[in-house]
Amino acid sequence: MATHSKPIAWSIAGSDSGGGAGIQADLATFHDFGVHGCTVITAITAQNSFTVGHVAVTPRRALAAQINALDSDLQADAIKLGMLADTDVVQMVAKYLEDYQGFVVCDPVMVSTSGGKLMGSGTAELVIEKLLPRADLLTPNLDEAEVLLNRKIDGLDEVERAAADIVALGARSVLITGGHLSARNNQRHDYWTDGLEGFWLSGPNIDTLNTHGTGCTLSSAIAALMARGFELFDALVIAKAYISQGLRMSVQLGGGPGPVAHTGWPQQLADFPSVRRHLPQKGEALFFPDCDGELGLYPVVDSAAWVERLLKCSVQTVQLRVKDKEGEALTAEIAAAVALGRHYRARVFINDYWREAIAAGAYGVHLGQEDLDRADLAGISRAGLRLGVSTHSYFEVARAHGIRPSYIAIGPIFPTTSKQMPFAPQGVAQLQRWVNILSPHYTLTAIGGIDLRRTPSVLATGVGSAAMISAITQADDPEAAVAELMALHESPLV
Repeated sequence: MATHSKPIAWSIAGSDSGGGAGIQADLATFHDFGVHGCTVITAITAQNSFTVGHVAVTPRRALAAQINALDSDLQADAIKLGMLADTDVVQMVAKYLEDYQGFVVCDPVMVSTSGGKLMGSGTAELVIEKLLPRADLLTPNLDEAEVLLNRKIDGLDEVERAAADIVALGARSVLITGGHLSARNNQRHDYWTDGLEGFWLSGPNIDTLNTHGTGCTLSSAIAALMARGFELFDALVIAKAYISQGLRMSVQLGGGPGPVAHTGWPQQLADFPSVRRHLPQKGEALFFPDCDGELGLYPVVDSAAWVERLLKCSVQTVQLRVKDKEGEALTAEIAAAVALGRHYRARVFINDYWREAIAAGAYGVHLGQEDLDRADLAGISRAGLRLGVSTHSYFEVARAHGIRPSYIAIGPIFPTTSKQMPFAPQGVAQLQRWVNILSPHYTLTAIGGIDLRRTPSVLATGVGSAAMISAITQADDPEAAVAELMALHESPLV
């Protein structure tokens, strides 16, 4: 078997003579994400941006030869299934997938954007029977979801139930892309579920005729990202951002109806979706005040005594993370820290304990991802507290973006000993990407394994703030360490 420096993704799909969808769109997408693309062509179509004129299904022997050639030399890290034109194709692909161990995303191509029929009679039923149980992710649009369920989906309120019903048919998870039906608040909303948990991905509503190949491109982007080793939730976020960027660039490039543009890794926050467990109701909105400038040096400590010690050193931002108190002792500790913040006119954030923070009139609260579902975010907003949110991945940034917090914490940047982390260190290069995407819109801080030696490279990204625990609390001379670190924050590029 040949060896390759790039991950390998297969597209098992139809060929689009117009170049905007199918195999052609998949290969362009694989290239954008640095993945080597291989193809198993299931049909040759004569189509353009307006119509499908002819479909010629690949003969069974030719289809088998393509699969066998790739399997003996270019085995897939992930497979994208697109147009499966008839029952013979479905049967053969299903047979191969019985022993395949990698990730499979299925875009159930049944009708083209232009309205052309792309699946023969009886094929949809066979897809449900043979392929859904092997699909790690199914990505139907609303029209395709209606075919799969044999019923109409009349609004966003019915999408969640439809997605759950498709999972019940056998798919391991499903992402229903909303299309025109999902436009609300100038956004378009897609819904993912595996039957146990679910969430909405909401991105910009881009008014364009350049939508040919969006479904193919979305599913192939997910396959490429899974081949590269991303987690599924991150792949969903990045792929939706890629589609939004392509639609936006299509508008900027002008012209009439045509394919979505393929323009590389998404770079702008405007293209990234926000993630919510439930869509907000009309008029429901959260607001958190800004942080009055960069956070600067941001120590995280476990007692009001440490808060006072640091504020005496002119530190302007501190987080109280209490681990060993509860009841009245906890309330008193938080109240003391909040009072110190007022006395020194500093920003004191309370970690996790949002009820006590509201009661004490704290400057702000910091929440981890696991706390976002439990905390009363509306109550924190009504109380006028600032909100900071921890993030460790694209999906978690998208969750934070759905809340619009006062600041976003990015980490871990380096390995950390303060607590066990289920996430690999992101590194300075990824931090730089986050700064480029987020800093025009959010106050940021970096956290995780940052010490005096590493601080200059962290601050050189422009993040504006480094949060630290042991680099300060375990220093031989914490006051001297604070002085050196504050000097670096004041002149980060020196």
